Amino acid sequence: MKIHLRRIALASLLLVSTVTNAQQPKTPASSATPAITEPSKIQKDIAAYLRHVYAFGPEVELVVGPLHEVGTSGILETIISLTVSGNHEDAPMYVTKDGKYLLRGELSDLSKDPLAEALQKLQTKDAPVMGAANAPITLVEFSDFQCPVCKALHDALRDMLPRYPQVRVVFKQFPLEAVHPWARTAALASRCAYQADPKAFWKLYDLLYDNQDIISPENAWTKMNDYAAQIGLNPETFKECLASPRASAEVDADVANGKVLEVTSTPTIFVNGRRLVGADPHRLQEYIEYEIAKTQSQKAQPRK
Repeated sequence: MKIHLRRIALASLLLVSTVTNAQQPKTPASSATPAITEPSKIQKDIAAYLRHVYAFGPEVELVVGPLHEVGTSGILETIISLTVSGNHEDAPMYVTKDGKYLLRGELSDLSKDPLAEALQKLQTKDAPVMGAANAPITLVEFSDFQCPVCKALHDALRDMLPRYPQVRVVFKQFPLEAVHPWARTAALASRCAYQADPKAFWKLYDLLYDNQDIISPENAWTKMNDYAAQIGLNPETFKECLASPRASAEVDADVANGKVLEVTSTPTIFVNGRRLVGADPHRLQEYIEYEIAKTQSQKAQPRK
């Protein structure tokens, strides 16, 4: 679930496409190569522009990160960091070398396959898996057990997966601790369940989402132990695991992997490398159906 910042949801900021020097007089079009502006000036101009357009007051901390050229594109990338009332989120934005045009969007390199790149970055070893090992479709889910949208995805998958034996699900932890105070506790508990018995993970997975409304920061540790007992885990071993550095390191590793893949909100799903953010069952079904059709088409092609 995205962090919605006061004054303006960051989601709105992420969709803007604009000109940093819009308040300046227009100059005639020229085919000449744009002059390169000092990076520090570009950073200051971006910060001033965003504060002006979105009425960010002094209570809003806005940091424009270092500028890096994207390949040989002539376009510079930066990370915009916003912090309001303790809520924080980062967003990549792009600017031309002359510091004139600022835009937000996905910058795609047509010479590369983004799905193949995502699959290469995804680390699924020692992650909970549900489904056949040889399933042609792998759905990797980055989720947070306290996230309401993740619960919606859980409910949608529970209804959908029995109809699609071609799909295997891989779960990756991505607790948003800044907004979900008991999410990490649940992540640790699920890793401990997995360590004890991989099948126990999916039992706890269901219990956590089914009981999301009655779990709180105050009762989270008690609830985790109660649910562990319900699924037959050894109470003492489970308690020791919850406090262990191993469980913590495993959760951190999942989060780090998500950041490499630029996961910023939950749930974020990769269907054979194709990214889907949120819990849209219709779009998810389209992705699955597309992959099934592609697999069938490949099988139908005559061998050379």
